[in-house]
Amino acid sequence: MARAKYKEWLEEEKLILINGWAKKGLTEEQIAKNMGIAYSTLREWKKKYEAIEAALKKGKEVVDYEVESALFKRAMGYEYEEEKTYIQEVDGKVTKRKEIYKRHMPGDTTAQIFWLKNRKPEEWRDRPRISNESMLNRLDEVLASIESGF
Repeated sequence: MARAKYKEWLEEEKLILINGWAKKGLTEEQIAKNMGIAYSTLREWKKKYEAIEAALKKGKEVVDYEVESALFKRAMGYEYEEEKTYIQEVDGKVTKRKEIYKRHMPGDTTAQIFWLKNRKPEEWRDRPRISNESMLNRLDEVLASIESGF
């Protein structure tokens, strides 16, 4: 593959292409490969050329919002419609009948936990943070109990 020149990738058409790849969820490594450059070159171009950085950022934002929305929807639960088609043959005559059912997808506790751990880490992290002060207080208690003979 021929070496890509940065000027070529600053043209509107090419920036739209970069943006599209980011929207599709490609990693920057994959985008660099599609551009015919090394990933390290893409990192340098992002620093030097604001247009390339903006195209990547804008494309990623769209996908991030879609994933965030899907995660939220899954965490909370949602209603959806399901369509079933029944085909029946009676006396050589084929009939189709469609039925639409309303369904409920309950909230997913795994999605809820993931959401809360990331949105409210102080309250939901697996291991609570222990401040230095509380650690020192606990150490004082342990030392005092050792000195007093338990």
